Amino acid sequence: MPLISLPVSELGERLSTGALTAREVADAFLLQIEQSEPTVKAFAHHDAGFVRHQADAMDNYRRSGRSIGALHGLPVALKDIIDTAKIPTENGTKIDAGRVPLHDAWVVQRLKSAGAVLMGKTATAELAYLHPSETTNPHNPEHTPGGSSSGSAAAVAAGMVPFAIGTQTGGSVIRPAAYCGVTGFKPTFGAIPRTGILQQSQSLDTVGLFGRRPEDVALLGDVLFGYDPADPATSMAPPARLHEICTAAPPVPPVFAFVRPPGWEKADPQTHAAFEEIAAALGEERCFEVELPTHFADAIELRARVNFVEMVKNYRTYLRAGPENLSPELQDAVQQGSATLAKDYLAALDWPDVLYSGLGEIFERADAILTPAALGPAPKGLGSTGDAIFNSIWTFLGTPAVTIPAMTSEEGLPMGVQLVGPRGEDARLLRSARWLLEWIETLSDA
Repeated sequence: MPLISLPVSELGERLSTGALTAREVADAFLLQIEQSEPTVKAFAHHDAGFVRHQADAMDNYRRSGRSIGALHGLPVALKDIIDTAKIPTENGTKIDAGRVPLHDAWVVQRLKSAGAVLMGKTATAELAYLHPSETTNPHNPEHTPGGSSSGSAAAVAAGMVPFAIGTQTGGSVIRPAAYCGVTGFKPTFGAIPRTGILQQSQSLDTVGLFGRRPEDVALLGDVLFGYDPADPATSMAPPARLHEICTAAPPVPPVFAFVRPPGWEKADPQTHAAFEEIAAALGEERCFEVELPTHFADAIELRARVNFVEMVKNYRTYLRAGPENLSPELQDAVQQGSATLAKDYLAALDWPDVLYSGLGEIFERADAILTPAALGPAPKGLGSTGDAIFNSIWTFLGTPAVTIPAMTSEEGLPMGVQLVGPRGEDARLLRSARWLLEWIETLSDA
């Protein structure tokens, strides 16, 4: 098996025992980047020499006999809205062309402390919103990879890195992960500090993770979950134990609540058929269908209201640069935010907890909600990043969500299965996702 195809856990084990060096691992992924990047265009900034320098430093560190970190020698890519000291962070906009931060974001500090090798900055939609980057879908370059974390999802899907980091304010992790056929994980709101990351919406922005499988993002999440007093969304909590719980056998097989979310009628017929088949195959003991409370139909508009108002405040520096420097998509969002009354914005902020309370009965019966990650496979064309209608509700509520690469469309494109769990139950959600992925793979092999 090629080195870049090894499970992350095996890569980590070989690195920790010395069976592989960090330089060998870096060189293998650098070769894949060299071969795939001209078509995929996943990176906004990439320096092969600096990658090798980091890998050599990790090998020297290990030879010193000191204790190594949880991610020792493992490559990771970062969305280009995450500050990296002395490395360009241009936020997907020409306004920030040439911007080089002086300090690392909180998550970058954690990655370095854990021994990760930073492979580069991945392409993002303009200011992490809707105007797409040049990134293409690794499964078919004529199709979108999704967004706004387009480069992070595509880099993992193309085998350029074993995992990557992105952010989600609407559907910017789950949707591109589904389109590109990888695992995407949006943790509970506030689980990972956002200090040093471009702020679009303080009430919604969530750091998310990409990997090939649930256990991969669990390993990365264990390093990044934490508390930072500079981010008021975070709080002190015991270690998450994501990887330990994710890789353990569940006490009993999980139960899923199949939900047809608002906008179900817009979904591709393949999505309808696939989810109905999954629910039927799981059987009544493992899966039951349930409708969301009626007020959930308003959640999409309410989330957008919060997003757009906060965007006006947080992007004021960019707005001063003039409309000619901003995409029509961003200008439209800002106009909507500027036209929103303060009382309507403040009222919208009350709704996440109100709506979340309506999920109580579902989570009493089910370990996770089973629902589509996107309307269908990645749309053809690179002019749009797709529709986040099946993601934005869960971002608004702050619940953890994960998509797994469990299906393939008639055109040979990936389709994701999204699972949603209770707030704070991230580890159990990832365990359910691993169980479901393995169950689907067993069915496929039969």
